[in-house]
Amino acid sequence: MSRTEVQTLPERAVELLGGQPDDTTLRRYLHGLPGVDAVGLEQRAAALGTRSIKTTSKAWALDKIIELIDLTTLEGADTPGKVRSLVAKALIPDAADPTCPRVAAVCVYGDMVPFAVLALGDAHGDPDAGLVSVAAVATAFPSGRASLEIKLADTAEAVAAGADEIDMVIDRGAFLAGRYGLVFDQIARVKQACRRADGTSASLKVILETGELTTYDNIKRASWLAILAGGDFIKTSTGKVQPAATLPTTLLMLEVVRDWYRATGEKIGVKPAGGIRTSKDAIKYLVTVAETVGEEWLQPHLFRYGASSLLNDVLLQRQKLRSGHYSGADYVTID
Repeated sequence: MSRTEVQTLPERAVELLGGQPDDTTLRRYLHGLPGVDAVGLEQRAAALGTRSIKTTSKAWALDKIIELIDLTTLEGADTPGKVRSLVAKALIPDAADPTCPRVAAVCVYGDMVPFAVLALGDAHGDPDAGLVSVAAVATAFPSGRASLEIKLADTAEAVAAGADEIDMVIDRGAFLAGRYGLVFDQIARVKQACRRADGTSASLKVILETGELTTYDNIKRASWLAILAGGDFIKTSTGKVQPAATLPTTLLMLEVVRDWYRATGEKIGVKPAGGIRTSKDAIKYLVTVAETVGEEWLQPHLFRYGASSLLNDVLLQRQKLRSGHYSGADYVTID
């Protein structure tokens, strides 16, 4: 069930909150959520992280990881040429193996969206159909420190240029100051800015920047707030702040998504981003998703990895499975 098939966002939020989504109502709701047992959460994550998979399943897992990657470049020195190289790798990750799947999306700054769209050509589209989406960071990424008008213009410009997905950042200062109504309103307004003239919408990923939220309780509250306000995905991090994605934090966010689904029948996606560099680590996340919300979440519209270097390690592991020995790091492209 998509967000457009259920009640409109304000109606859903008012019903669940028992009032308008202002600071008072949101505080009552969010602070009424059960507290997070930090020790229990970390123990569950550690146990899931020790699960092993059979060699026969590893080939499937490696291909699945590739299919769920948002291949990312978010540097001040990004150029159209670098984006074209990124797209080339997204489309053909391993030139020596035509069976290698494509990644889910390329993730770039908003001004790089037209170059990504042009480079993708006919391969631009829904990753659930084997195509590659274009994701754009927006709303004054990575700090989120800008006026609402600038954030909305940033979003609308990226969508108009062809972005299929918007990765926005919340105002962490406002959240930590208890200005929940402001954070809710900004997410809801950005969601509106994702709407196209033809009535369709870009998918909205809401970046919490968990490394700045300091406590698991805050991460849980921010996750609920982002979903209530209309986020299609909740995302851990920008990748610019440490710690970025961690297994306990991702597990907590998956548990929020699971609880939301049980309460509403609506599926929300999760994207851990930053710090996931090896296939061994990525497999831990696959297991955690499958054990927490079910294998049905292991598809591009419900789970993504935000990564720049992960793909190369996965490709090397695929080559080892096929040939029986490790290839040198120079076997894969740097971009």
